[in-house]
Amino acid sequence: MRIHIVTLFPELISGALGYGVLGRAIAGEILEVAVSNPRDLAEDRHATVDDRPYGGGPGMVLKVEPTRTCLRQAKAALPDGSRSIYLSAQGAPLDHAKVRELAKLPGLLLLAGRYEGVDERLVEGEIDEELSIGDYVVSGGEFPALVVMDAVARLLPGVLGDELSAEQDSFVDGLLDCPHYTRPETVDEESVPDVLLSGNHEDIRRWRRKQALGRTWMRRPDLIEKLILSDEQQELLSEFVAEQKTRPANG
Repeated sequence: MRIHIVTLFPELISGALGYGVLGRAIAGEILEVAVSNPRDLAEDRHATVDDRPYGGGPGMVLKVEPTRTCLRQAKAALPDGSRSIYLSAQGAPLDHAKVRELAKLPGLLLLAGRYEGVDERLVEGEIDEELSIGDYVVSGGEFPALVVMDAVARLLPGVLGDELSAEQDSFVDGLLDCPHYTRPETVDEESVPDVLLSGNHEDIRRWRRKQALGRTWMRRPDLIEKLILSDEQQELLSEFVAEQKTRPANG
């Protein structure tokens, strides 16, 4: 897969590409990442890329040129079927379903905005869709672009050492993840649940499923409402709810 990021701060992107999942994907030639800066294409001696907004107000807005030229050059270098995305607070929320959709594409063009945003005519003429990573404001689109890249890279075949890791992540089936434990068996008088030490794979599977359902019910009931639960899932969730009602108040 090929990803091209258009940003005024390419160092924020390049500095993260040598680590973790992204670094592994690039080193394995599974993912190719390019970065370009519209400022390099500005034609005036001050390398101007922004200007004051029409109608007044604080901040600056990225001009159509030279950003449009930068986007078009990036598109020309990407394979057919690639998609252009603007990381924007006005975009649709990024979720796992969208990440899976993006991971199937041959390429992505990510525009990282800055300041008050970009000229709307640039979005209308050059961008396929807008995405947001949450209902809050960050200083620019570089960190959201890295979030998109990392999430997509995890789903590319051959990137993770254990392919089941991606399949068992939170949100893959619309649920939060279950609790995880490792050695030592007891920490500050808190022990690992007995079922995880039992060696019974079916009991462990059911326990993990129950905990995932229960956590989601407690912490993200909005996710539960979107799901059509199977008979087993409904049974496990009912067990979890009943167990919560019988737990001591300080438990």
